[in-house]
Amino acid sequence: MSIAGLHHVTVTSGPPAPNLAFYAEALGLRLVKRTVNFDDPGVYHLYFGDAAGNPGTIMTTFPFPNARAGQAGAGSTSAVAFSVPDPAARVDALERAGTAVARTERFGAPIWQFTDPDGLALELLEGPEGIAGVTLWLDDPEPTARLLVEVFGYTQGPEQQEAGGHRRRLALAGDAPGRFIDLWRADASSRSRGGAGTVHHIAFRARDRAHQDELAAALRARGEQVTERKDRQYFESIYFREPGGVLFEIATDPPGFAVDEPADALGRELKLPPWLEPHRTRIEAALPAL
Repeated sequence: MSIAGLHHVTVTSGPPAPNLAFYAEALGLRLVKRTVNFDDPGVYHLYFGDAAGNPGTIMTTFPFPNARAGQAGAGSTSAVAFSVPDPAARVDALERAGTAVARTERFGAPIWQFTDPDGLALELLEGPEGIAGVTLWLDDPEPTARLLVEVFGYTQGPEQQEAGGHRRRLALAGDAPGRFIDLWRADASSRSRGGAGTVHHIAFRARDRAHQDELAAALRARGEQVTERKDRQYFESIYFREPGGVLFEIATDPPGFAVDEPADALGRELKLPPWLEPHRTRIEAALPAL
């Protein structure tokens, strides 16, 4: 029943044009889907990932033109780590685009830290292309750790004291995207506030509906409040808040991003689900230019 790693990470962002430029140019991801927030069609939902839009490589953004600034804190995903085969080349591209990058080490390996245009903490490390993992900022990491180990199949990894707090790593076997989750407990109390530059939710991979149903049943047996399945056009999703307050999603791998446009044309045109297609003219008129 173990989870297959992370499927995607979704963030709340500021104006869409700088958001697109940063992720598709400076960070070097491909825009694999241009659609809208199904719950708020006046806002884009942009999906960035590898060339094929594979699960585990996907960063998605809700870019609000007038979003207030958010703040990471306890009960939030405070950083997202990407891995690439050649970090030096990506660091060079980021710095040429005007992004300040700082090099440090974590658990004995180099890591490069920077922020997106809205202040979201991002990290880069060497490895297969994709999202390597995330950091969850929690007042009490223990209940979250138990859930990740007992239901999702993560195993306990190294721990270290850092400036300002304590970090604990949980990891999956192998080198699958989203293979690690870091649990961060800060020395000083700080509450999160939603807004631009914050993670809205993280999504874990289910192989298919049957796997998703197994995970949902296991979570409900533990007392977690899991939503019914929702159709997100490119995957199907269930949601719940883990014990530390972070919003978790479990998304199916199928059907994928090529379900409504050819793989070689991903992200070129605005795509709408069937229930929003009759409102295309009004939706397109309300969206800002990219």
